Amino acid sequence: MLIASYNPAVMGDILVILTAPDTDAQTVNQKDDVVAITDEKSGNLLGYNFLNASQILPELQGQNGEVALTSDEVAKLNQTAQAAGFDHELVLDTTPHFQVGYVEEVSDHPKSDHLHITKVNLGDHVQQIVCGSVNLRNHIKVVVANVGTMMPDGKIIWPGKLLGVESDGMICAPRELALKNAPQKPGCLILDDEFAENGAAFDFKRGNELFA
Repeated sequence: MLIASYNPAVMGDILVILTAPDTDAQTVNQKDDVVAITDEKSGNLLGYNFLNASQILPELQGQNGEVALTSDEVAKLNQTAQAAGFDHELVLDTTPHFQVGYVEEVSDHPKSDHLHITKVNLGDHVQQIVCGSVNLRNHIKVVVANVGTMMPDGKIIWPGKLLGVESDGMICAPRELALKNAPQKPGCLILDDEFAENGAAFDFKRGNELFA
């Protein structure tokens, strides 16, 4: 996965790249204008910080928050990291962060009285997501935030387990999507069956019109 964030007002001209969740023991290594953060035990890459990032990617100027990188931009970042002496390569994932999904199955979580285990059809595959939405049920269309998504509030969706059950992604409430006039109460966003095909990227413009 690859999450890119650029906030020059707070952090200066630094592009932050996250590729995995934080671990307890990390190694930070800077060479030239590239900082690599790796897991101390496995050596796996957790992320890069690119200093003076707008010199590498001039198109960053004027941006703030999560950055949707193109394949050409990722290639430039890899070239910069390799030139500095790092061999961890960034891989671009073109899967939409937010997709329309169809809940095919809902079952009770064996260790919780409010969590449910869902099977969500995302077009080309079915994904398991643990969800506690009060209005969750079978055979509805919802919005799924995939693993590797940065939510509007800055929260990052990582793969994980909820009370021992694998969960890849999150079924979203309107307020979690920061939709205009979204009700500030629990409950997932339920879409009309005709809203979009399973697996389609969620259209935030249309989403903002749902509560107009």
